[in-house]
Amino acid sequence: MLPKKTRILIVDDMNMFRQMVRQALNTLEYEDLTEASDGTVALKCLEEAIQAAKPFGFIICDWNMPKMKGIELLRTIRATTWGKTVPFLMLTAEGEKKNVIEALQEGVDGYIIKPFTVNMLAGNIKQIYEKKMAKVS
Repeated sequence: MLPKKTRILIVDDMNMFRQMVRQALNTLEYEDLTEASDGTVALKCLEEAIQAAKPFGFIICDWNMPKMKGIELLRTIRATTWGKTVPFLMLTAEGEKKNVIEALQEGVDGYIIKPFTVNMLAGNIKQIYEKKMAKVS
């Protein structure tokens, strides 16, 4: 399971959904949580974290947001040296097959269609973490 001290970035333009994800993660005993209201804010948070040598260990992101969509954020992160392996979970209302395929092609690690449950989130986090750890070993 993903270590409880992992820094997690929650990216969604709707405050209500960020709060729901935060509450679910708190239920799972994750406490080092940062929120961003869109992809541009998230990218700034990620870059500042890298510069401070305190990188995020997991990203949970919506698809549809102003300024920079989640898929664009994923593309931008995967194009960096530091962002090639950071776990990225898309948590979105975008359930069309073409969106899921596009996200997979861009390197997303998991995809949950809203609404979600704490168990769905926990299962995806666990699966993504175990898959990443298997690649390391």
